[in-house]
Amino acid sequence: MTVHNPEKSLSRKQRLQERQRRQLLAVDVVDKAEGKVRKAESELAVAVAEAVRVFGDEQSACEGLDMPAESLRRFLDLARDAGVDPLDTTDGSATP
Repeated sequence: MTVHNPEKSLSRKQRLQERQRRQLLAVDVVDKAEGKVRKAESELAVAVAEAVRVFGDEQSACEGLDMPAESLRRFLDLARDAGVDPLDTTDGSATP
């Protein structure tokens, strides 16, 4: 009696192609997720910069946001890299 194993019935080439297809799919999923993370970090960085403006300084923002200073500074650096100055109050909301 012969046992039929569907994976054994595939040629080496077919098994390799299937493995490569799954690997490429995994890479694509990771790439998309990384893009979403970068976008979310950018949005959070801008929000943190705004929080520093509202709270007046980094320490107050850390306390108000319950965020470690190290994390806050990392997001402020991202915001500055994106051209957002957390201490800039010339957004039009200040009265002359």
